[in-house]
Amino acid sequence: MSALSFDSVAVGDVVGPEIVPVTRATLVAYAAASGDQNPIHQDEAFARSVGLPDVIAHGMWTMGASSSVVARWAGDAGRVVAFGTRFTKPVVVPVEGAQIEVSATVKALDPDTRRATLDVTTSAGPDKVLGRCQAVVHLA
Repeated sequence: MSALSFDSVAVGDVVGPEIVPVTRATLVAYAAASGDQNPIHQDEAFARSVGLPDVIAHGMWTMGASSSVVARWAGDAGRVVAFGTRFTKPVVVPVEGAQIEVSATVKALDPDTRRATLDVTTSAGPDKVLGRCQAVVHLA
């Protein structure tokens, strides 16, 4: 995919929504790649013993999956120059798996830097799981 042109984007443009599945196998693979072996992400009994309803996705996996949606829209992951968020709720991953829904809206465009600022919304079911989520993308 080629990089998105600055001239083809307008304030108010919407990205997605895109559904991103997450399974327990996803969590095991992410734990191995990241080194985050916290049992709340893989051990159902442990997660429940600390008050969680089930295992939960890593917050950084959720952020990474959300930023990947923005990167695909931009046409090149290297064009995402900033991505920031607050983690507001966990993504619960039962045995049958779960999914997040990611969308974004172009909030501002800077013609001098050819950058777009996007407000990103990530939800799991009815719950917004990332708050104050913004991406800055350098467009072609």
